[in-house]
Amino acid sequence: MRVLTTAAARLAGMGLTLSLVLAGCGLTGSSEATTALKVPGPQARVALLLPEVAASRYEAADQPYFAQKLKELCPGCTVDYRNAEQDAAKQLQQAKDALDKGAEVLVLTPVDSVAAGEIVTLAKAKKVPVISYDRLVLGVPVDYYISFDNAKVGSLQATALLDALGADAGSGKILWINGSPTDNNATLFKQGAHAVLDGKVSIAGEYDTIDWNPDNAKAWTARTLAQLDGQKIIGVYAANDGTAGGAIAAMHAAGLGDVPVTGQDAETGALQRILAGEQYMTVYKAIRPEAEKAAELANDLLRGQHPKAPATVDNKAGQVPSFLLDPVAVTRDTIATTVIADGFVTPGSLCAGQYATACKAAGIGG
Repeated sequence: MRVLTTAAARLAGMGLTLSLVLAGCGLTGSSEATTALKVPGPQARVALLLPEVAASRYEAADQPYFAQKLKELCPGCTVDYRNAEQDAAKQLQQAKDALDKGAEVLVLTPVDSVAAGEIVTLAKAKKVPVISYDRLVLGVPVDYYISFDNAKVGSLQATALLDALGADAGSGKILWINGSPTDNNATLFKQGAHAVLDGKVSIAGEYDTIDWNPDNAKAWTARTLAQLDGQKIIGVYAANDGTAGGAIAAMHAAGLGDVPVTGQDAETGALQRILAGEQYMTVYKAIRPEAEKAAELANDLLRGQHPKAPATVDNKAGQVPSFLLDPVAVTRDTIATTVIADGFVTPGSLCAGQYATACKAAGIGG
């Protein structure tokens, strides 16, 4: 698989940033190119509504990257940040409160892709635009969608699993662990993975992980292993690093050896499991450009600008103008040239303690 060099990735990011700047000046074919530029007021507020803390990315990366970029673009703007902790009702209340406090743009990652339609309806009643961030809100019109090619995420995971199994693909069965059934991204990961793996592997059991909770994935894996009746498990399709960690913990508790396991999010713990041979791969989604692009779009919307998007995605209420980034598969052999090279994780954090030797063997300096 071709991996962009850091320099190439930076050039791509610069090109996309430039296109957004030009869009703000009315030079990309925007339908509102002739609209006079608005200047956000000194108290302009953007609500950033994120879904959970189980995946470390939202607190550790999305929120700070978004806030930093918006502050750079709009020094007087305030980011009203809320995290719903995987509670759709709580997210609705957070949105109501943010709107009552004067949010002029909502950047929303829904806990529940369908239930979040109520949030969008409330925002539209106040003429507040909504950016569907990372996960797509379904069933109501939103102004923009920014995410990754999520069907490709599933395809990358499945292709890597097949590569790892090689000639052993028919020698046993795999466990299949999807993400939350309320997350549209999880549906897309599943579709992409099934398109690659169906007919090529045998599945011992498939599970949709409620709330993306690793403990739920661990418990299901333990129950399934106890019911195998002599079936051999040769691999695990896991939709993200949290569910991968849960499955691995359950397999170790059952006394089973390591088999190829997929993942997603390039969490430090998962990268360490990859170095140790417990997990085969993860998917790296460059969160910084995603979060910064969302901040650029929020700034544009504050100013009354609607830049042209390069793609559209159907959210069952129409075609949503969309910006879709490219995910990258990461294995032990490519950690150094992907997540390390991009500064997503540092050698110091990755190679601490027991992982120092494994890092050295993988060509990663401490």
